[in-house]
Amino acid sequence: MPTLSREQPEPSPAQPHEARRMAESFGVDAQRYDQARPGYPDALVARIVTGSPGPDVLDIGCGTGIAARQFQAAGCTVLGVEPDARMADFARAHGLRVEVAAFEAWQPAGRTFDTVIAAQSWHWVDPAAGAVKAARVLRPDGRLAIFGHVYEPPAEVAEPFAAAYRRAAPDSPLSGQPARRPLDFYQAAYAKSADRIRETEQFNDPEQWRFDWEQSYTRDQWLDLLPTTGGLTQLRPEQLAEILDAVGNAIDSLGGRFTMRYTTLATTAVRAGTP
Repeated sequence: MPTLSREQPEPSPAQPHEARRMAESFGVDAQRYDQARPGYPDALVARIVTGSPGPDVLDIGCGTGIAARQFQAAGCTVLGVEPDARMADFARAHGLRVEVAAFEAWQPAGRTFDTVIAAQSWHWVDPAAGAVKAARVLRPDGRLAIFGHVYEPPAEVAEPFAAAYRRAAPDSPLSGQPARRPLDFYQAAYAKSADRIRETEQFNDPEQWRFDWEQSYTRDQWLDLLPTTGGLTQLRPEQLAEILDAVGNAIDSLGGRFTMRYTTLATTAVRAGTP
């Protein structure tokens, strides 16, 4: 399941960050989102924490707090910024401080941080303005870390999903997309983020990190996750039911479960030492 291409808005904009309706649609079922969405590799969290000058973390587009709680568990103090009040309320109920705003409009009020993270959320931020603002709120030698999952189900699951989506939502700009995309497609998106960071001239040269891992899903687990993805959050109930039925039948044909091969990609850069 693509982290970028399936989370495009309707109508399709020039850039994902222009699609506020889609960006703020994930809170329709915040509890399901939090339970179904995977966390992030411990090795990624540890590498960010050990490569940052201190414990203060700003989480851009924190959602329900999936990544934030991992950073809290690693000893960090986390402030979340989240445009969807429903997601923010869920995160607060689970121990996270959250301020409701889009990152571009958020007012730091003089506050600065050792680390700024964006977990599965940077494509909803204006890439140029976001990089400049991240530099402004980072302390010298602080780290910006943009990361997210690439999760493309096996063809036996992805193809029935794509076919059902075309049938159920033929007018959606997503219905014409391929069932699966190569990893290079996502790596190119993270490379573009690195370019925007370089253009600020306020960071050391960005690095690209990659973490490969696997997770097994039962039929019910995958059908619980699918409605939390951007291509499905705004569908009508009957459209969603048609798609989930087709995907469920496909997983049944595989014995009721399948293994997802995940790749978590990151673009990260250290704020230049001179304020």
